[in-house]
Amino acid sequence: MTDPDPLPKPELPPFIDGATILVDKPKDWTSFDVVNKIRGALRRRFKVKKIKVGHSGTLDPMATGLLVICTGAHTKRLHEFTDYEKEYSGTLRLGATTPSYDAETSIDATFPLDHVNESLMEEARIRFLGNIQQVPPLFSAIKVDGQPLYKKARKGESVEIAPRPVTIHNFDITNVEWPDVDFFVKCSKGTYIRSLAHDFGKSLNSGAYLTQLRRERVGPFHIDKAWNLDALIDVLKDND
Repeated sequence: MTDPDPLPKPELPPFIDGATILVDKPKDWTSFDVVNKIRGALRRRFKVKKIKVGHSGTLDPMATGLLVICTGAHTKRLHEFTDYEKEYSGTLRLGATTPSYDAETSIDATFPLDHVNESLMEEARIRFLGNIQQVPPLFSAIKVDGQPLYKKARKGESVEIAPRPVTIHNFDITNVEWPDVDFFVKCSKGTYIRSLAHDFGKSLNSGAYLTQLRRERVGPFHIDKAWNLDALIDVLKDND
């Protein structure tokens, strides 16, 4: 399989025929928001009513970082990019949990931390390396009976979610500023970093939830080559 080259900054590709664009997703934007923004800008730029635009690998609104966007004929390859391994950096907070496993929802329980030290965290970290079974968060887009789990969660419905096999290639603790823990993860497709943070807290006989997340890499695509979203939209406007 030959990977299509992503859009090099600051050149413009043949969007209508097909392009792969790397975008740095802003915080508090959904992945669909980014796709919709780019689609609208392209429609105005090229004066067309329709243009295919899609993304590979959803990022939660709280997260920032690499979003792979495809237009035109390249949208047929989005499923291929989903299979790539991914790299993330982020921060989790020990001593509490939230229903969504991140800071998007309020704390629902607190736990003691007096017994937790770096040695215990290292023992716990190692247990998550390799092939593991992971339960996705209830607040996720996974569909059960045709309805996304997050809609059921917002209704207060209880749903049993089966664990899924994922692979954690690297899970490194990069800095500790109590109770916040910075980390780096390299993982397979289908991995929920929110679940990893939650499960890491449980393994310490405490709790944890995600406070920051940034996607650094998707297969051969790296955040260093990504467009700032506002800059990309401005370039398209400048070429009107």
